[in-house]
Amino acid sequence: MIAEAITNLNAETFQQRAAGKKVILLYPWANYRTVFLTHFLRSSDAGLLYYRIPDGVQDLPSWLVDMNREFGEALAHFGSNLNTALQQDEPAAYGEALAADLAAHSDHPIVLFIDELDRMPLDDAMREFVRALVASLPGHVQLAVSSRLLTYAPWYDFVQQGIASVMGTEFRSDNGMFTLDENPRPQLEVYSLGRGYAIVNGRHITNWDGALPRNLFFYFMDHPLVTRDEIFETFWPDLSVKEATNVFHVTKRKISERISMQVMDGKNYELTQYSGGFYMPSEKVIRHYDVAYFQDAIERSMTAMKDEEEEHLLMQAIDLYRAPFLQTVDMRWANDRRDHLRQLYAQALISMGRIHKRRENREHALGFFVRALKETPEREDIHREVMNLYLQLGMVADARMQYQTLERILRDTLGIGPSRETRELFDTIESRS
Repeated sequence: MIAEAITNLNAETFQQRAAGKKVILLYPWANYRTVFLTHFLRSSDAGLLYYRIPDGVQDLPSWLVDMNREFGEALAHFGSNLNTALQQDEPAAYGEALAADLAAHSDHPIVLFIDELDRMPLDDAMREFVRALVASLPGHVQLAVSSRLLTYAPWYDFVQQGIASVMGTEFRSDNGMFTLDENPRPQLEVYSLGRGYAIVNGRHITNWDGALPRNLFFYFMDHPLVTRDEIFETFWPDLSVKEATNVFHVTKRKISERISMQVMDGKNYELTQYSGGFYMPSEKVIRHYDVAYFQDAIERSMTAMKDEEEEHLLMQAIDLYRAPFLQTVDMRWANDRRDHLRQLYAQALISMGRIHKRRENREHALGFFVRALKETPEREDIHREVMNLYLQLGMVADARMQYQTLERILRDTLGIGPSRETRELFDTIESRS
């Protein structure tokens, strides 16, 4: 199952970790929220009440009114206690009333799944409501939430108390997301595989105040240890040191402002800190970077001892590579990085193809090799892999077309013809006609 491949969490393990917990916390890393939800549905015998907080809901009462209306339309007589409580301005009463409605709805196991919780402000009213809800939940009811603010109260309190289980970080290379700090730090998510965007505590940075702050931001993310000279050579090679220094500090301040504006606590959050001649990641924020996780999965796959472990890591990497690196940035450093990561992605596809080839899963192997050739069409050895698989599958015409494709690519890009080994394979193809 794809859910198990991504989460590294099978149904039995999921149920074991969720059993006896009042709260299930899901971190919606990348595009996996739907995968986690699907996995949850397949892994739980509980009745599921699912609600996704819509755009435009600004406060706790508005959310609860909308959720109660939606559930009430599908479930007869649901929500009478909450309807009554909403006539008051007491968040704790809302939580107790919702727990009472869930208890009255069924004697069988129930899971209330709240998706997109980041749309709601995590203010005092929300904390009071959540604490009262969880404290009042009967034994057969669980609360599941999908949120990026899981290290903030009251969620980390529940983890410390042992009443919450965290899901959704099994493939990560760090544990910063659930380091339960007394003073939680902002969570910075950066997605560079694609057009490039950043999220701070669930809020997208949409205004960078120009292309330069945005480009320098992504450069810092991709270069966790870099000198000032390297930065100046990359961005301002034609400026004097004094001029470059002025522009650099103005640009770096703009980056800090973009991050701090999303946290909205009045503090200043730097992306980097300077030490020992290097700019390195600031300790004020916790970083989560898709490229770093992609590379980590690739590197660990190279030392995997078993096919199953290698396959698991390769699939993590393949799934993370949603598109080429920073597609909209046309700078030499970005172009070079884009090519390097594309080559790594192609190698991951090739490695998966070879795993399936060893297992004699020819169709699966063929699929991975063909995908790899879209990224590295000059790989003559992979063209031969594809031709051989076509032959084994009895697809002689496709094998011939693959040779012709390779012949054209080599002629147009390198000005050469196929190697002797490839020509001999083509003779074999022709003999099967």
